[in-house]
Amino acid sequence: MKYDRILIRYGEISTKGRNRNKFIDKLRKSVRLALAPFPNIKVESSRDRMYVLLNGENGIDIIEKLKNIFGIQSFSPAIKVDRNVEALKQASFELVNSLFKEGQTFKITPKRSDKTFELNTEGINHTIGGHLLENIPGLKVDVRNPDINLRIEVRKEAIYLSCETIQGAGGLPVGSSGKAMLMLSGGIDSPVAGYLAMKRGLEIEAVHFFSPPFTSERSKEKVIDLSKKLAEIYGSIKLHIVPFTDIQQTIREQIPENYSMTTTRRMMLRITDEIRKRQEGLAIVNGESLGQVASQTLESMFAINEVTNTPILRPLITMDKTDIIKLAQEIDTLEISNRPFEDCCTIFVPSSPKTKPKREKVQHYESYFDFEPMIQVAVQEVETIVVKPVDEEQSNFDSLF
Repeated sequence: MKYDRILIRYGEISTKGRNRNKFIDKLRKSVRLALAPFPNIKVESSRDRMYVLLNGENGIDIIEKLKNIFGIQSFSPAIKVDRNVEALKQASFELVNSLFKEGQTFKITPKRSDKTFELNTEGINHTIGGHLLENIPGLKVDVRNPDINLRIEVRKEAIYLSCETIQGAGGLPVGSSGKAMLMLSGGIDSPVAGYLAMKRGLEIEAVHFFSPPFTSERSKEKVIDLSKKLAEIYGSIKLHIVPFTDIQQTIREQIPENYSMTTTRRMMLRITDEIRKRQEGLAIVNGESLGQVASQTLESMFAINEVTNTPILRPLITMDKTDIIKLAQEIDTLEISNRPFEDCCTIFVPSSPKTKPKREKVQHYESYFDFEPMIQVAVQEVETIVVKPVDEEQSNFDSLF
């Protein structure tokens, strides 16, 4: 049986009130971006459901794309049937018969959004169930644990049939919660933090600090590849690459070694905040997990946060490293993060970094040098690139030949 559409269920969006349409519009945009390689599809949406009309496109490939879109609770390949009992009986038979294997069981799960249909839920069960049992030899009923669950949804415009429910990514559509800057290193944590931030509806732009010649072009490629993974969720992502060599060398010369990491983080935060203002973002996201390293103790965060009033979101703050690694594996960033190319966060690590730095002391050390001009130069010299997923780049390449 060939499905002609995919029915999408909203999940958390359904709890929204007057602004529900705003979230639906964002989800529709996400779906269209993700399915751009399929030119024949059509996306239709209503207050309660969204449909992807396949129009001959490969449903299996489209299903794989939909699994990664935030805002989708679940979805089902479906068939649209006229509101006619005979048409419903015929379509139900064709669908179940195409899936049935000897010895399998079934049940029917009817839902009537439109109560004017001539059969109520009990009538649908009796009429369609009886028709299937009469026409498919060996088929049996099991209402508790069936092999095939035929879902029949009666709506005003049509009846929809499906036998499979596929879990979506959940969360909120990307962009529905505003924009934030993601401090993206080449490590394991920050890509996972970006993923979780996007799951809560944030549109993110990545900020990476690059310190040549101490960090190589390979470390830069590593971050671009991590960005490509995140871009798979929304179609593209902006990556701002900050030249950080001069500032890092100055910190090494001007700040006592055990406080150099604290100042480095403060300078990164100040620069990220300046980029945020230019890009009209509302928050900063990073991959900090409480107590994981010296710069992520509560005392360090207290000293570092002083340089900005912008909200700093830490999706990983209570997660164990093993949980973060597991999620990195699931979103396919772990292997990239483990490439042996150092980023600027690791090249000048002091032998004994201060785990409980004092604000007053770091303020005192920084007062001997005016970092502001260097920060402004770094912001002016930022390289911004728009990163797209690997498969879209390949598609664009193939279209040239």
